[in-house]
Amino acid sequence: MLQSVDVPDCIYRGKPVTISPSAPTPKHSLYLSNLDDQKFLRFSIKYFYLFNKALSLDILKSSLARVLVDYYPLAGRLRNVDDHKLQLDCNGEGALFAEAFVDTTLHQLLEPSKTPNKSWKKFLYKVEAHTFVDVPPLVIQVTSLGCGGMILCTAISHCLCDGIGTSQFLHAWAELTRKPESDLTVVPFHWRHVLKPRDPAQVKFRHPSYSAPRPSPRPSPSPIPEVDLLRLIQSQTLVATSFTLTPSHLLCLKKQCVPSLKCTSFETLAAHTWRSWIRSLNQSLPPTLLVKLLFSVNVRGVLNLPKGYYGNGFVLACAESSVQELVGSNLRQAVRVVQEAKARVKSEEYVRSMVDLLEDKRVKTDLSTTFVISQWSKLGLEDLDFGEGKPLQMGPLTSDIYCLFLPVAGDAQSLRLLLSVPETMLDSFQYHMKQTSQK
Repeated sequence: MLQSVDVPDCIYRGKPVTISPSAPTPKHSLYLSNLDDQKFLRFSIKYFYLFNKALSLDILKSSLARVLVDYYPLAGRLRNVDDHKLQLDCNGEGALFAEAFVDTTLHQLLEPSKTPNKSWKKFLYKVEAHTFVDVPPLVIQVTSLGCGGMILCTAISHCLCDGIGTSQFLHAWAELTRKPESDLTVVPFHWRHVLKPRDPAQVKFRHPSYSAPRPSPRPSPSPIPEVDLLRLIQSQTLVATSFTLTPSHLLCLKKQCVPSLKCTSFETLAAHTWRSWIRSLNQSLPPTLLVKLLFSVNVRGVLNLPKGYYGNGFVLACAESSVQELVGSNLRQAVRVVQEAKARVKSEEYVRSMVDLLEDKRVKTDLSTTFVISQWSKLGLEDLDFGEGKPLQMGPLTSDIYCLFLPVAGDAQSLRLLLSVPETMLDSFQYHMKQTSQK
């Protein structure tokens, strides 16, 4: 098992600077779609990159100013337009850029970076803000290492970009760093009106990813006990755990489903991880308890969104099962449930119905008995090259209770799984994950 390591404090080279677009940009308010403006997404996606060789900070700042001309909304600021709705003020204010130094080496960071703990937040400048809305949509810290290497950490508002969008932006920045005079290969599409809800709303389907406020139930002589797995887990000491899965591991899992069921590596691993997580919870769950798996599905093709669209173009698919059916049946059955959830969101009418549902700001993502998976392994994040080669490591700045499927630098066929679990269930979770993957 990889051990989580606390990292030393960074030494800052003065206060952060604001990098504004290098040329005049349009000034206007940008509508955010209902997929952008979910309470569930009111945070920044924080990436950690470890590079073998540091780049010139002046060059990085210059190319950032240049790319913000094309991606000018990221130089703006979020605003509340009423009690529930956000929009973006494209005012060209700029991104926050911090420079730091830490006396450590690539060798000392490479393995521990696979299971980052909360101390790794030191590699990203902390913005003092009252609310998420007050944080600039783009915050960057470049940390030079004593060995000549470099850490790049970015925080990009999830209200403005999804994983595909953040990757598109970072590659554009890298492209202009390598070739300052070039035009961008992919031109960004800013407008979110293509995802406006219908009027009147047409919610034609059940959307189990979300829950709406319900009237208080009448007292019952035999009330059904409620289980809140999210609250249970967050009340405990969490530890990060990571697994690297090679093609042979993934093939082993898929063999449990074929030939009767054709499936992808993602579907198989998602089902296997979900089952392992439920099995490992250190309490006796009611066998009839309905548990859920939420996972992101790109719907750009389903909705025919324009090329270069970097806003949130994904929806949360939801697989559901009772505890008894999930852990008592074989892997093949769990994979089938995941596939059914994935198939539902491949319908344009279903996705439009979800967009309409989210116009009601009382609707919230249902996380009470839910396991969440986000796939970063197919976004090209590990291929980022500013001119001195691709990163030795990329991943999140810290681990969380949500599970990430991450790329493995230098090995396109493997992937790395990272999440945090209660200390009391760590051994059990690792056992269940390894047991089936090694059969």
